[in-house]
Amino acid sequence: MTAATLVALTTAALLTPAAAHAEPEGFGRSVRFATFNASLNRARAGQLLADLSAPGNEQAAKAAEVIQRNRPDVLLVNEFDYVAGNAAADAFRANYLRVGQRGAQPIDYPYVYTAPSNTGVPTGFDLDRNGTVGGGNDAHGFGEFEGQYGMLVLSRFPIDTAGIRTFRNFRWKDMPGALLPDDPATPAPADWYGPDALNVLRLSSKSHWDLPVRVGRQVVHFLVAHPTPPVFDGPEDRNGRRNHDETRFWADYVTPGRAGYVYDDAGRRGGLPSGAKFVVAGDYNADPHDGDGVPGGIERLLHAPRVIDPRPDSRGAVVAAREQGGANTTHCGPARLDTGDFADTTPGNMRVDYVLPSWGLVPWRAEVFWPVPGSPLARLNDTSDHHLVRVDALVFGA
Repeated sequence: MTAATLVALTTAALLTPAAAHAEPEGFGRSVRFATFNASLNRARAGQLLADLSAPGNEQAAKAAEVIQRNRPDVLLVNEFDYVAGNAAADAFRANYLRVGQRGAQPIDYPYVYTAPSNTGVPTGFDLDRNGTVGGGNDAHGFGEFEGQYGMLVLSRFPIDTAGIRTFRNFRWKDMPGALLPDDPATPAPADWYGPDALNVLRLSSKSHWDLPVRVGRQVVHFLVAHPTPPVFDGPEDRNGRRNHDETRFWADYVTPGRAGYVYDDAGRRGGLPSGAKFVVAGDYNADPHDGDGVPGGIERLLHAPRVIDPRPDSRGAVVAAREQGGANTTHCGPARLDTGDFADTTPGNMRVDYVLPSWGLVPWRAEVFWPVPGSPLARLNDTSDHHLVRVDALVFGA
């Protein structure tokens, strides 16, 4: 297939309404990639595993039903507390995903990946400058215990475990041009954190993972992260700036010539090889039009070379914005692209969850699972304050 044909097919797929589209035939294997912040986090360590160890947890059952109704092939679950040995992931698969929920068909994910998160890991420094050291705000990533708000990847395709790269230990200061927070009370720049703190402080509030997924004869790199929300700070904007740079990390990683500074947790340097296929996914806590994010952060990722933004949407988000009103009436971004259903006073509903395939893949359908209020599946809208986002993409040569 020529480049011109690929461009034409991609454009046609993105401009064709999803509801009128049947799965393309003869162009490649269609794979559904998705991200879902399922809010399966708990207030104390061990509670998630206890809740998932037997059927009957209402929230877990609803999260499983959302997944079963959407049936992703490769899925990132955000806010899933990390438990060593895949124990919580295995319990979720066995007791919820493999059990049909309220008429939905069971779904099996034979491949799973979890790893430690920076959330709740102490830094030993008073990062929020409240006069004491300890607690969630002084951890590498906000969390009351290690692994809270972690990540989970489920896949129906094999994950090349030998090729996985994680970037949990990458230090924020090692990013060239990092937007380190500034103390507005002093003339020195970027001095909110002292040198000792910067020598240990990590960029990722959870982690960044590059998971090579084998789709037949092809490899698609599933690039996942969950940057910190750009709020809950002060005029130094330490969380907003970090959110910007956590998002920028993937934009640099997938762009040839920009990732020479990157090193992974095994010490290997550099970014993604030129020409590699990838899908960026996650809750990035940033809307390109509205909210408190530092301008240019999510935009840098959306407009990175080789990144395709298929702009998943839903009718449900449009209806919700209209019915809820409040801050939604002042937003600049289109309501149909919203993925997060937040407080109506502030910040309102926003687009914060993304599935972004690369050139070399052809997205032909992109949707947000946000059932229209009053419809039969609208009862799932309160499963989380985020909605599942999915993109169907053709993988050629698979």
